[in-house]
Amino acid sequence: MEEKPINFKTLVSREYQGHKKKVHSVAWNCLGTKLASGSVDHTARIWNIDPHGHGKVKDIELKGHTDSVDQLCWDPKHPDLVATAAGDKTVRLWDARSGKCSQNVELSGENINITYKHDGTNIAVGNKEDELTILDVRKFKPIHRLKFNYEINEIAWNKTGDLFFITTGNGTVEVLAYPSLKLRHNLMAHTAGCYCIAMDPLGRYFAVGSADSLVSLWNVKEMLCIKTFTKLEWPVRTVSFNYTGEYIASASEDPVIDIANVQTGRSVHQIPSKAAMNSVEWNPKYNLLAYAGDDKNKYQADEGVFRIFGFESN
Repeated sequence: MEEKPINFKTLVSREYQGHKKKVHSVAWNCLGTKLASGSVDHTARIWNIDPHGHGKVKDIELKGHTDSVDQLCWDPKHPDLVATAAGDKTVRLWDARSGKCSQNVELSGENINITYKHDGTNIAVGNKEDELTILDVRKFKPIHRLKFNYEINEIAWNKTGDLFFITTGNGTVEVLAYPSLKLRHNLMAHTAGCYCIAMDPLGRYFAVGSADSLVSLWNVKEMLCIKTFTKLEWPVRTVSFNYTGEYIASASEDPVIDIANVQTGRSVHQIPSKAAMNSVEWNPKYNLLAYAGDDKNKYQADEGVFRIFGFESN
């Protein structure tokens, strides 16, 4: 089914305030009805968001971490389970209905990256010491540990779960077979460090954002780069595909978030941003883009806000 092109110009952003310090990570649950935000203020929050922008937004605070919540992700199969990775070396699993922490594991370093396998059985966590830990979700215990002697950044599984991707500070993307973790491909992706990775929801492509300010688009089957998106001028910190796989959003320290058409490679819209962005993520069911960055107010204090773009302006 061909959807009619979106008229981005008629859409607006809404702002959500609750955190006391800047928001590092935003993520939608699998139904697209709840959004989790993780902040430097040591908390995460769960927001019930009506996709059409109706009703009052309720939020719950998830308290327990003793350091910055750097990244979070939802169980792909369960709309009320969310995992958080924090600087306090712990990974926690929360029930978004009660706001209670159900599982908690302490790892060896300050955690900065976290991702779920698509079947919900494993969670991978990367830390500042360039160690990768893979947890069995049911037992909530590590089953694999890998230490790297170079910088590793965002991580992801492919849709079928038999490949695991690691972006590195060397400008490469390492593709490992899963669960054996044997190196399959070492892709020379960029001329500078690779920071972030996103998987196309249809399983055709993955996108990599780099310190060279480019986003590269790769075909999963052939492991070939098929195009680059060149609109940004600063290191790319975060990328995300929309639910149909038609659009890709990317952000950096540029004063805009770029939305490009995946097939043509052309920029179709830019959302103005006042600050460097830490996280952009499209809703898995609707064309709503959540984004969060280093916003400061006029008194130079962190605002602790995130925004969602894509609401009708009525």
